Amino acid sequence: MSSGEPDVELRAVTKRYGAAVAVQSLDLSIAKGEFVTLLGPSGCGKTTTLRMIGGFEEPTSGEVFVTGRPVSRTPKRDRQTRMVFQSYALFPHMTVLQNVAYGLRMQGVARPEIVRRVGAALEMTGIAAKASAFPRDLSGGQQQRTALARALVTRPTVLLLDEPLGALDLKMRRRLQAELKTLHRELGITFVYVTHDQEEALALSDRIVVMHNGEIEQQGTPAAIYCHPASAFVADFVGETNLFRRAGSRDLIAIRPERIALQPASADVSGRAEAIGRVTAVTFLGPFTRVTLRLADGQTLRADAAEAPILGSEVEISWAAADAVLFENDMSNPPFAQQDANA
Repeated sequence: MSSGEPDVELRAVTKRYGAAVAVQSLDLSIAKGEFVTLLGPSGCGKTTTLRMIGGFEEPTSGEVFVTGRPVSRTPKRDRQTRMVFQSYALFPHMTVLQNVAYGLRMQGVARPEIVRRVGAALEMTGIAAKASAFPRDLSGGQQQRTALARALVTRPTVLLLDEPLGALDLKMRRRLQAELKTLHRELGITFVYVTHDQEEALALSDRIVVMHNGEIEQQGTPAAIYCHPASAFVADFVGETNLFRRAGSRDLIAIRPERIALQPASADVSGRAEAIGRVTAVTFLGPFTRVTLRLADGQTLRADAAEAPILGSEVEISWAAADAVLFENDMSNPPFAQQDANA
C-alpha cells in the first residue's frame, strides 16, 4: 500500500432517492493497492457507495475522486475503475474469450494486443481451458472467473466487486476467496469489495468499513473491528457475540463466545465467576460445542466449549477483563438476550 495520494476518495458524499437518504455525508479515503471491504446489512448504503465510485450512480452532493481527479460527472467507461457484479453480467451469446475481449474491442485496442492481453487474463484467472465455452456451459465459479478476467484485462486502477461470491456454495466461495486474495497481492491494484458476509470481510480485507444507516459506523483492520468494536451495532454485526447488561446497570457488555470459560458451579464461587448460568442447549459444531446459558435475570449467553457440560446443569461463567468490551450507558437492545427472552 502507498502512503501517497489515495486511489479513491469520497468527500461529503450524499445520495438521496426522493426523501430517502441512502448515503449520508460520507468521507472515505482508500490507499493505492489497498483491499477495502464495505460491510453492512442490506440497506446500509454499501452498494450505493460502490456504484457511485464506479459511475453507475451520481452523488446528490459531495464529490468522488479517483487517482486525485473528480469523477462524479465522468461517464463510467472513462473512469479508471471496473466493476464485477454478483450476477456476473456476461453476454450469453459470446464465448468466454469474446466476453473477456469485449472491453478492449470497445476501447479500439489493436487485435494483436487484444489476443495477448486476453490470453494473459484467462491464464491468470484459471479459465483458459474454457475460452471457447459459452456462459451457459460454465459453473458458477467459472462464470465468476470470466467476469474477473473481463474486468482485469482492461487494466483498471481500481477493481470494484459487488458481492461477487454471493451466488456460490460455501466450498466454492472459500476457494475463490483465497484466489481473490492471491490475485490482489500479485496485481497490486486497489480492490473495493462489498459484502454482508462478516467472515468473508474478515478473511479478505486489509481494512473493513462497517456501514449502518448510510454512514460509517467504524473502520479499521479486521482484528481491530473484531476485537475492539466501537459500538454495540459493530460488536453484534461482525462475528458472533454476546450483548448483555449487568443487573441494574445501563452499561452494555460485549463478549465473544470463544472468550468465555465454563466450569461446574461450586458451593463457594469466591469471586471467580462473572455469573452463574444454567445450560439450556448444547450444540455440537465440529471443532467446538456451542453452549447456551440462561442467567438468573433471564438474559442469555452463548459460550464455545471443548467439552459439553450437562444439559440443565449450573455452571460458573468467567472471562478475562481484556476480552470484554463495555459500552457505557448504551440503550441498545441486546439482540441475543432479547430474542431468547421472547422465545
